[in-house]
Amino acid sequence: MSLLTKSGGILGPIATVLGYVMTGIFAVLVAMNIPNIGLSIVLFTIVIYMVMFPLTYRQQKFSRMTPLMNPELNAIREKYKGKSDQASVQRMNQETQQIYAKYGVNPAGSCIQLVVQMLILFPLYRVIMNVPAYVEQVKDVFTELASKLLTTAGAEKYLTGIASSIQATTITKEFTQNTIIDTLYKFRPDNWTALAKQFPDLSDVISKTEKTIGAMNNFLGLNIANTPMNYIKEHASVWFVIGAILVPVLAALTQWVSVKVSMAGNPQAEGSDQMAGTMKMMNNIMPLMSAFFCLTLPVGMGIYWIMSAVVRMVQTIFINRMLEKQDMEEILRKNMEKNKKKMEKKAGVTGNQIAQNAAINTRKVETTSRAKRMANASTGLDESAVTRKGNVRPGSLAEKANMVADYNEKHRKK
Repeated sequence: MSLLTKSGGILGPIATVLGYVMTGIFAVLVAMNIPNIGLSIVLFTIVIYMVMFPLTYRQQKFSRMTPLMNPELNAIREKYKGKSDQASVQRMNQETQQIYAKYGVNPAGSCIQLVVQMLILFPLYRVIMNVPAYVEQVKDVFTELASKLLTTAGAEKYLTGIASSIQATTITKEFTQNTIIDTLYKFRPDNWTALAKQFPDLSDVISKTEKTIGAMNNFLGLNIANTPMNYIKEHASVWFVIGAILVPVLAALTQWVSVKVSMAGNPQAEGSDQMAGTMKMMNNIMPLMSAFFCLTLPVGMGIYWIMSAVVRMVQTIFINRMLEKQDMEEILRKNMEKNKKKMEKKAGVTGNQIAQNAAINTRKVETTSRAKRMANASTGLDESAVTRKGNVRPGSLAEKANMVADYNEKHRKK
């Protein structure tokens, strides 16, 4: 029988699967004689983000490709501006989809990936906040004490009385062995001391349970079931206070660096004052939110928050380097070939028609560029050399955008 804090509804099955992952990781650590829940959370976070890596890659690829696609997408919008008849809307959608196919991205898929990520991340919190509900070996630590408290006079009134102060609300609804375990897992050191004084006949089993779960919850000297705020309020030791404060500070710092890394080299963030302002605000607000949440939530959640930011940062750097090393012309060529074969399977669509539609998408952009080159030529200036390729850092997205423009112009002339 599972604990009442186990997630229900649409997130329930997902949390259960994640619980199996957590159980497997903890079992490996037990076999290595390192039964530590904090370390399990660290490894658990790494494993989950590695599983979500394909989704992260597609989402980041779409984000990186968007600035390169925008000139062609804007040309299509301008071409059909003011046309609302069904035929024009259909042609605009077809040409837009061909641009997406050309760059190998799917905007709808990117949205779906975000939804999938959220459906995974929310149950993650439930698993980490209620480890005994999902990891049987952790639950077993409390079983003996919980069974004794279940039949001890005054235990229900006592545990129900302190439930609200430790956010163990399930025991107020039903007094069972499972809800007792749910409550005991949220106990802080002072709660264990008070419990032993309240029920002296159970002091031995209480002491054994506290010692075992304390060792499991100990991560770098901190009890992951306690909150940094409680450490600040209750502990006289300056080292505990410093360690507790470091959790929200590191959460905020890693979040800030992670956002900075995700924005680095992305011209989309620099494309407009409004976009740049939004990104700047997010970069300032998100770390502060992380610090606040990690100050009031158990240390275990802070560990997850810090590790998730670190893993995202590493993945972002890795994916960016992968994308920067790719030959943009080769990517476009392969995407065009793939789309051509796909479309040729549909009746009435030939390779020549596909190429013609792909080329027409950027004619307005190229016409404007050609007019500027003619104007510059009349004054003796080479716009291509001065504007488009001047002051471009090798390997940057700006250089890749120039390569795309060269590719489009070369194939248009063929």
